[in-house]
Amino acid sequence: MLDWNQYRSELMTRIGEIAKASPETVKGYQQLSAAGKQTNQLDAKTRELIALAVAVTTRCDGCIAVHAKAATDNGATKGEIAEALGVAVALNAGAALVYSARVMDAVDAAQ
Repeated sequence: MLDWNQYRSELMTRIGEIAKASPETVKGYQQLSAAGKQTNQLDAKTRELIALAVAVTTRCDGCIAVHAKAATDNGATKGEIAEALGVAVALNAGAALVYSARVMDAVDAAQ
């Protein structure tokens, strides 16, 4: 399995390089990402659980690496993560099940 901590670190380095080459692109992404947090309708843990489910359906390893860590940092349990992944599985069937295994691997690495 993937070393999720190393992957996340390398990803952040590469994103830093993109930010230097195209600062407005990364700034726009950061503003978009922060916008959803402004309503305070969902707590951070719930947002991260949703993010993990979406990461599975979009097959985004970088998203899994970042949001598995953020979910556990915000108190999400493996059971809660598994339930959120169950929603992704129901909506995306087999492909989501395969990527859910990647999330659980990333969560184990994050702990």
